Amino acid sequence: METRWFLSKIQDDFRGGKINLEKTHRLLEKLDIRCSYIHVKNIFKTSDYPVVLSLENHCSPAQQEVMADILQTTFGESLLSDMLDDFPDTLPSPEALKFKVLVKNKKIGTLKETRERKGSNKHGDSQDKETGVQKPSGVMLFKKKKIRKLKISLALSDLVIYTKAEKFRNFQHSRLYQQFNESNSIGETRARKLSKLRVHEFIFHTRKFITRIYPKATRADSSNFNPQEFWNIGCQMVALNFQTPGLPMDLQNGKFLDNGGSGYILKPHFLRDSKSDFNPSNIKESMPVTLTIRLISGIQLPLSHSSSNKGDTLVIIEVFGVPNDQMKQQTRVIKKNAFSPRWNETFTFIIHVPELALIRFVVESQGLIAGNEFLGQYTLPLLCMNKGYRRVPLLSRMGESLEPASLFVYVWYIR
Repeated sequence: METRWFLSKIQDDFRGGKINLEKTHRLLEKLDIRCSYIHVKNIFKTSDYPVVLSLENHCSPAQQEVMADILQTTFGESLLSDMLDDFPDTLPSPEALKFKVLVKNKKIGTLKETRERKGSNKHGDSQDKETGVQKPSGVMLFKKKKIRKLKISLALSDLVIYTKAEKFRNFQHSRLYQQFNESNSIGETRARKLSKLRVHEFIFHTRKFITRIYPKATRADSSNFNPQEFWNIGCQMVALNFQTPGLPMDLQNGKFLDNGGSGYILKPHFLRDSKSDFNPSNIKESMPVTLTIRLISGIQLPLSHSSSNKGDTLVIIEVFGVPNDQMKQQTRVIKKNAFSPRWNETFTFIIHVPELALIRFVVESQGLIAGNEFLGQYTLPLLCMNKGYRRVPLLSRMGESLEPASLFVYVWYIR
């Protein structure tokens, strides 16, 4: 698996023009930013499609200029530093941005102004960017909220093209004022509330603007939320704590097996069509899929930590998607046989929105006192499943291959 780097917070070091990285609100280690960018280049070994480098920038203008110089020196022509001629007022497709690195950060001015400054000396130039909201004037009953201004270096600002970070206020403000190249980041708590109260406005918003959902600040243990609920309403970037394994990361890795593992998936037509009234919690019209899976046997299943290959094994088949599609079914327990258990059981699922559905196979060892022990899993999109006799490979909790451990199944579905 290729190493993917995400720079979440960058702060000044003030010693020799170096910059430190900080993950969330906890300092992991001081690291010269040059070292990490060498690894970022490896991401194109996995996919040709663009990489978005998201910067939570807390640097002074002088250090931002250092950052801009490092970005340009390291990435060279791969760094997108000007709008494409064919896309002056619309977002380009990933195909048009192959082998490009896009910087996501605050930006000053328009793309036209950025092009006019191209080639000029921007060092020493910076402007204030307001990040707070001032209360209207009048009788002051409460203390007025202070406006916080962040100085933005023009050298770094001009490297932001199609991924300008803009604070989300509300859907009405975005419809009236938000520009095509501006993207929003919304916390999971607020996003979940909006997805329930204003689901149609939310889906309309994600049709026009790149929307990122991030974990709430109280997840001090780096736990994750279920990303499926935000994929269901068309959010393009659902940020997870990749360092924490578990169900959310299994869904993430399974979801992006689609489209050759390129990292980009075309949203279903009902999440792109402006005339669609799709609501994941209230499916009015659909063309359901009847999925039949016959779970035949297991092959050299992983060993339980508490027993030998004579563990008591079972398989759970889960469906993730819109709320009405989420369900799971379980096999019987095969006693004292993890090497070649045979179930030969058939399961049927009615799935109303197959375009959003993920199928997850989970293998467990039964434990009567401490509970079942996880042995392996595999998750993939429903529409990526081929019909007929198939072998399902198993992955560990960390997402590593457990070859040759696998399940032997027969798959059939009709629509």
